Amino acid sequence: MTTIQEVIDKLLEPAKMVESTTDVLIKGSADSDVKGIVTAFMLTQQVLEKAISIGANMIISHEGPFYSHENWKKLYEKDSVYMTKLQLIEDTAIHIFRFHDYYHCYNPDGVMAGLIQKLEWENHVEEHLSIATTIVTPKKTVADIAKYVKDKLDAPFVRVVGELSMKCQRIGLLAGYRGGGEVVIPLFQNQNLDLIIAGEGPEWESPEYVRDALQQGKKKAFILIGHAVSEEPGMEYLTNLIANNFPHIPVHYIKEKPLFQII
Repeated sequence: MTTIQEVIDKLLEPAKMVESTTDVLIKGSADSDVKGIVTAFMLTQQVLEKAISIGANMIISHEGPFYSHENWKKLYEKDSVYMTKLQLIEDTAIHIFRFHDYYHCYNPDGVMAGLIQKLEWENHVEEHLSIATTIVTPKKTVADIAKYVKDKLDAPFVRVVGELSMKCQRIGLLAGYRGGGEVVIPLFQNQNLDLIIAGEGPEWESPEYVRDALQQGKKKAFILIGHAVSEEPGMEYLTNLIANNFPHIPVHYIKEKPLFQII
């Protein structure tokens, strides 16, 4: 048999040591035996119910289950949505491990590795930086790249800032909440990039920087694909890593439906 702690130890092994308040066993006992594992970008109510229905007793979630980066807050303790979700977790004695900081500290970043694999850009990687990866592809237009990324990631939509007909070759790839100006602008400057593709970030930072650059005649483009869309492939990738290390344990990746509707 394999314990919850043995799975956690194997997950942390490839990463450098980091101080993390997020990567914890949120619910459950480290000494319990693992019967089945579910990986997911986020432990939504639907993911929780599906995991229970297939008999998994351990869920590995990249983001926190209670609407906060710090996993949950006192503020929500009397909220009915929070209480209903927590009650189901406690009633079913399911074990929940948050795997965030350590996974981003894999070399390369585990979330980024999954994203690159999903985009089939392994042969186009130029350099893995600490928080980004630079990609060099044959020249294509912004519109063509946006459509390619949307289709490969099965995204309902992507958002683009830039001239759709502009030809791009040097691309910066960012996952999750790394699309802010403090990350994107130095990447444009230091890596001589034509285009940056990111999960999400403040709309008044990087998108406005690119808009001003275009007005000044500087050719730059920016594509936002969504936080979940950018990190879900990393959790799907993790499923295979776990299965290789623990072939006797059923491991399932559960992908949520798109969060937003386009009207």
